[in-house]
Amino acid sequence: MRFDVTVDGRKMSVEVASRAGRYVVTLDGTPLEVDHVATGDRFASLLVDGRSHDVGIEKRPGGYVVVLSRGAVAVELADAARGVGVPAPRTRGPTALAAPMPGRVVRVLVAPGQEVAVGAGLVVVEAMKMENELRAPRAGRVREVTAREGEAVEAGTPLVIVD
Repeated sequence: MRFDVTVDGRKMSVEVASRAGRYVVTLDGTPLEVDHVATGDRFASLLVDGRSHDVGIEKRPGGYVVVLSRGAVAVELADAARGVGVPAPRTRGPTALAAPMPGRVVRVLVAPGQEVAVGAGLVVVEAMKMENELRAPRAGRVREVTAREGEAVEAGTPLVIVD
């Protein structure tokens, strides 16, 4: 698969090919051997050219935010690539928004019963000295808010459930 992306304002071409249970990811002509293991709903462990990386991946309108040890990186997909190879967000049933990495809840932006639009801010979590606003993956009504301001959370901890 080939994607045209913008990473933190820089346009680049990304090609992903599967080879012997691993991936070859080519960034602007430079190939990288990548081994990918999902470690949670929005988390993965990557081995990139022999170096290990734990990442959090949050779907946003038009792309993703990828959380790395050095900080968060915004990745925007070109219009033609949006949705290619990406599972569609749930449109029915409850959807839990979980902490993408260990951190501290700074602000809770919603309350149970509140209607939210896709992309609406739900919770702000501070991780690695950066505040990350976690957004609604789809429109719906907030069923439950388990996040509490000031609370420390582990990666994968459910924070808000949207119906």
